[in-house]
Amino acid sequence: MKALQYRSVGAAPEVVTVPDPEPGPGQVLLKVTAAGVCHSDIAVMSWPAEALPFPLPLTLGHEGAGTVAALGDGVTGVSVGDSVAVYGPWGCGVCAKCAQGRENYCLRAKQLGIAAPGLGAPGAIAEYLLVDDARHLVPLGDLDPVRTVPLTDAGLTPYHAIKQSLPKLVPGSTAVVIGAGGLGHVAIQLLRAMTAARVVALDVSEEKLALAREVGAHEVVRSDANAAARIRELTGGLGAEAVFDFVGAGPTAATAGAAVAVEGDVTIVGLGGGSLPVGFGTVPYDAAVRAPYWGSRGELIEVLDLARAGAVEVHVETYSLDEAPAAYERLHAGKVNGRAVILPNG
Repeated sequence: MKALQYRSVGAAPEVVTVPDPEPGPGQVLLKVTAAGVCHSDIAVMSWPAEALPFPLPLTLGHEGAGTVAALGDGVTGVSVGDSVAVYGPWGCGVCAKCAQGRENYCLRAKQLGIAAPGLGAPGAIAEYLLVDDARHLVPLGDLDPVRTVPLTDAGLTPYHAIKQSLPKLVPGSTAVVIGAGGLGHVAIQLLRAMTAARVVALDVSEEKLALAREVGAHEVVRSDANAAARIRELTGGLGAEAVFDFVGAGPTAATAGAAVAVEGDVTIVGLGGGSLPVGFGTVPYDAAVRAPYWGSRGELIEVLDLARAGAVEVHVETYSLDEAPAAYERLHAGKVNGRAVILPNG
């Protein structure tokens, strides 16, 4: 089969031919319908060899959807032909976190060598994907897999982040979204669907600020050195009850810290390498700073239910498998408006 692989440190990903996978006991083989392209992959491909936690070559793609093509021995709960989405952050399934469906925080994954597809295990940007356990599949039903597949990360990750701040996002509150790209434009929709907060979106791109307005942001602000002051102005000097940084670079983390209100939340989601010092006098009184990862299996079901209700929709650009390297080039150049989706089987 064809697959998009990151084959050597510093090299661009390339389409190659690899052996067709076959499901072993407990495994499920998917014919991939759609696979998302994510900035996390760009971050991984920028790491030096000593920082890579897994061997190369690696088939990319941690957002996957497909139809069940074959079942390994002992598999129950899914049938050949089912349309499913893949829950990406695989865990051991038995530790205290996994027992709650929070496999994104599995306590034993590193010890056991368990990795997410596309982030250590072979990923979804291929004609077929081998899934380790049927519990990592969520039925899609009548949802369009092409428009739904980004929700397995670009929807689940902001949903998980926002849920932690829901008690603070009451009527009269303000939520700030830094970065209106793949995750950010979904976060805006989730905030509008789940809260009564005023939503302020920040970005450096006028095109992405226009997308932010289109999907529901009440205010848009250019992300620059004056952004925090502008947020303070919009909030009568009080700051925002929740700031979600989907860039995670040094300047955006600093903006988040400067814009958050007393007892507010700063959630750094992006992998831009930035950090925010926390200590008395460095952030407003009792402000909390978090760096969450992905989301739980139950939360993915909730996100797909929001999509089913029409509350969230991903802006997508589609590419064939042969065009996948070009999709990564566009993403790296900041030219993807929304989310890029690969269609490995046409």
